[in-house]
Amino acid sequence: MIHGHEVLDVPGAGPALLFLHEGLGSVGLWKGFPERLAAATGRRVVAYSRLGHGFSELPPGPRTPSFMHEEATTVVPMLIAELGLGEPVLVGHSDGGSIALLAAAALPVSGLVVLAPHVLVEPFALETIRSARAAFDAGDLARRMARHHRDAATTFRNWNDVWLDPAFEGWDLRPELPGITCPVLGIQGTEDPYGSDVHVLAVRDLARGPVDLLFPHCGHVPHLERPALVESTIAGFLEAS
Repeated sequence: MIHGHEVLDVPGAGPALLFLHEGLGSVGLWKGFPERLAAATGRRVVAYSRLGHGFSELPPGPRTPSFMHEEATTVVPMLIAELGLGEPVLVGHSDGGSIALLAAAALPVSGLVVLAPHVLVEPFALETIRSARAAFDAGDLARRMARHHRDAATTFRNWNDVWLDPAFEGWDLRPELPGITCPVLGIQGTEDPYGSDVHVLAVRDLARGPVDLLFPHCGHVPHLERPALVESTIAGFLEAS
């Protein structure tokens, strides 16, 4: 634990890869993806569970629509300093991809990999999120999440309630994307129920560093649905950047 956060730290060369998980994710729910990239690249790999996720401590209170900005500007730099990561490559999935974008716009990093990130709120994605609430309230999703999180209800509500908060409808990261100057790899599944290609295309059009894009035929979790393609693409990106 580091400041209450569950942390995975695999030794290796630098620049290190710092993994930021999805809205219902954790260290364990990467399902070996960080370790496989460590083996493929020889890089040091660090992953952490946000407060209220996995087996990290619970957050002091409910999250607000500003939580991704807060995570990017407080927790991410704290972990970088505490773990001696220097200027890491940030690897973020979904909400973690959004946090990684915000952190890369504000901090010195050597690269950025975002898988199914969000930069704005799409109405069809909210319908999927409402369906997740129904699945949780019915009990099946709650039971499955309880195997992976200290407090599944806290984990779920701190994700779902924020996304369905009317105050979140105008959330938009596009004004901050020009702050990104490092090389970027954006990966967006073509069948993702949580987002379209609008997000990675906005990164391509607005970030000021070089941006490569990959559109695998898959849903919201490219690194688990198309692991060989995603891992080889990231390894190539890291070697070239």
